[in-house]
Amino acid sequence: MNSCVFIIIFWLLLLLLVTTTGSQLVAAGGNDMKKKCLDKERDALLLIRAPLQDPHGTLSTWTADDHDCCNWSGVTCSNQTGHVTGLDMRFYGLGGEISHSLLNLTYLNHLDLSLNYFHGTIPTIIGSLTRLRYLNLGSNDFNGTIPRSIGSLTELNNLDLSSNSLYGTIPPEFGNLTNLQYLYLNSVGRCRVEKVEWLSHLSQLEVLVMDGVSLSKANHWVDAISSLPKLFDLSLDGCELSQVMYPYSSSFLNSSSSSISFLSLRNNNLTSSMYRWLSPLTTNNLLSLDLSGNMLDGIPKYFGNLCSLEYLGFYNNSAVVKFPDFLNNLFGCTSLTLQMLITRGSQFTGSLSDEIQKFASLESLYLSDNQLNGSISEKLWELPSLETVIISFNNLTVPSTYHLSNISYVKYLDLSSCKVGPRFPKWIQTLKNLTSLDLSNTGISDAIPLEFWDMWPSQLEYLNLSSNNISGKVPDLLSNFAYDSVIDLSSNSFHGPILNVPSTLSILNLSRNKFSGGISFICQIVDGFLSFLDLSHNSLTGQLPDCLWHFDQLEVLNLGHNNLFGRLPPSIGSLIQLQVLYVYDNNFSGELPLSLKNCTSLISLNLGANKFSGNVPVWIGESLTGLYVVILRSNNFFGTIPLQLCQLPNLQVLDLSMNNLHGSIPSCLSNLTSMLHQGGFSQDVYFQTTRGYATRAGRYVDHALIEWQGDEREFLNTLKLLKSIDLSSNNLTGQIPNEITNLSDLIALNFSMNTLSGEIPQHIGEMKKLLTLDLSRNNLSGKIPSGMSQMSLLNYLDLSYNHFSGRIPSSTQLQSFPPSTYHGNKDYVDLPLPKNVQGMKNRSNIGDW
Repeated sequence: MNSCVFIIIFWLLLLLLVTTTGSQLVAAGGNDMKKKCLDKERDALLLIRAPLQDPHGTLSTWTADDHDCCNWSGVTCSNQTGHVTGLDMRFYGLGGEISHSLLNLTYLNHLDLSLNYFHGTIPTIIGSLTRLRYLNLGSNDFNGTIPRSIGSLTELNNLDLSSNSLYGTIPPEFGNLTNLQYLYLNSVGRCRVEKVEWLSHLSQLEVLVMDGVSLSKANHWVDAISSLPKLFDLSLDGCELSQVMYPYSSSFLNSSSSSISFLSLRNNNLTSSMYRWLSPLTTNNLLSLDLSGNMLDGIPKYFGNLCSLEYLGFYNNSAVVKFPDFLNNLFGCTSLTLQMLITRGSQFTGSLSDEIQKFASLESLYLSDNQLNGSISEKLWELPSLETVIISFNNLTVPSTYHLSNISYVKYLDLSSCKVGPRFPKWIQTLKNLTSLDLSNTGISDAIPLEFWDMWPSQLEYLNLSSNNISGKVPDLLSNFAYDSVIDLSSNSFHGPILNVPSTLSILNLSRNKFSGGISFICQIVDGFLSFLDLSHNSLTGQLPDCLWHFDQLEVLNLGHNNLFGRLPPSIGSLIQLQVLYVYDNNFSGELPLSLKNCTSLISLNLGANKFSGNVPVWIGESLTGLYVVILRSNNFFGTIPLQLCQLPNLQVLDLSMNNLHGSIPSCLSNLTSMLHQGGFSQDVYFQTTRGYATRAGRYVDHALIEWQGDEREFLNTLKLLKSIDLSSNNLTGQIPNEITNLSDLIALNFSMNTLSGEIPQHIGEMKKLLTLDLSRNNLSGKIPSGMSQMSLLNYLDLSYNHFSGRIPSSTQLQSFPPSTYHGNKDYVDLPLPKNVQGMKNRSNIGDW
């Protein structure tokens, strides 16, 4: 008996040993038998790579030395045949055109060239790769028309041509792609569909995205959509659907096409007549509906029957209806499922009433930029799932008498430009989980309770209390904010020194307050997130500390209108991302540090109203070639105007006034090409942070104090529209160069209070866009050029205290200026001014600057 058991065990072990060994041999043999790529296809890949730009070296493995291309980056081969079956070069940073050698990869079934810089036309030979099941050419620079040959790829189940620069008609041959499940044609360029019948043949289609493709001539598009039984995601944003003839259309959300779960028809200028396309809207599959950017005046009653709807986008419409009525049409099963409602900018009126409590599943509510009024119902805060409340820019009032005890779930709250003050709302302190708070411009004129600053240790990401009249001191904030956070306390009445601030800030705006003391606290911001720092218009003193090496991401630095002094520190040259540097109206002195030439990203430089000295650096023109604005006014610069400034092609504002410059005006100023042609800044300065419920971004408001029409004026937000040269109040000599009249797009020119001589250039009349011209208090002589009568936009002219002679050229414009315009010219023969003509100094053609 025991021997039998032994024999059985022996044979079982032997069988296990043989099986294991056999498996290992098969596996080893399988590895040995794995096919290498074919020489013909390897050569084709090398030819494909040859003309491509590969700045990041992502195709460095594609070399003739490696004979097995199956090991190359992005290449997939068949283990059985060695044929190349897949090319995945998504986001490789490649550029150039697609080689026709692609045709030799006849077994290719997967081709992804998306998110690169390929250009030229899409080669027609791509239609010969008939084994393709996946083709993605999206997010490139392809141009031309879409090849009809793509219709030959009948095995395709995914086609993506999105985000290119194509044009023309979508080929009707696409109707041959009967296996297609995913079709992305969004942002393809200027493409259109004229005959839409091909779409109805794509019976397997599940996702259709055609944003930006014109369907204005596709009258039967609704019928085509309704014939796609598996379609669950449809996006037709910006497809000119308002131009489709409604009588030829029927409903596409009916029982035969109830599979649609995601529907977006944004930005089509649709009116409420479009609702016939959706009626009867009874599907229980619809999860998301976006009708934003249209001309809809509400929603129909049957919207309350969408028992699965979680997202409703209705922003930027022209509703002009009462918001409670809008909500009433959502009552029903929809009010039980809706999680996100976005209706910003839709002109809703009425109040945010108690009816909001019926939306028990609501998580996010966006009602900003409407015309809502009245008090915000306390019922809003009782919604059990509510996390995001954005109701800014309304006439809503937030009662200070709220008695809220359990709203800790709210994380993102924006009440900007609502009526919250004058007292600081104590109920805010019940929001224990708050990460983003915006109470800007809410009428608060109170001090902030100290306990407010300790509410959210290390979790607050965004705090905006700007444009109020909040007083008091700001305590130590080191432990209150998360990484990459934002603090905006600007335009208030905070006072006292600025103490510790978080080292993790990305945006800090404390401008237009009453802060005092030094600014050594900026040396604590060491984590490299800071992109925006504005401390302007305070009473800060001391020197700018030499610790700016940490700020390699800083784009905007504004220290203007304070009492800072000393030299600019050498470390300012480490701000290699800096685009805006404003230190105007302080007491800085000394020469500009040579390291500043390293700030090659600068586009706006304002160092005016300080005590800087030395020559105007030549490296401003040699190294900072992206500058649009150079303001060095009211300093102690001396020497001549460097010719290198003429090398700034984008320069629109040059202000060297009120210095000690001498020599002549460079004739090469006529090389400032931005002043020769129409146009403004091609680049805005944006600061942003992505935090919480949204990306917080805003264009930086350029501002500068500039001499304008005899007075100093602060330009706000429109500095980018100004094209101005101001060299006044220096010691410049010589004649006004004739070449200056080539600056035909110049708006303001001021050479006053120098010792210039000679005549006004005869062709000055060609500067037809000049609004203000000041040549006063020089030694100019001769006659006023007759061409000035053509300067019809000129509304400020000062030629006083020179040596002009003769008569005013015949022109209503020139003769209507007040006598002070020509005062102090002894040899000047005056002409009688028309009576009742108001001085042109009081007129303006530039609007509200």
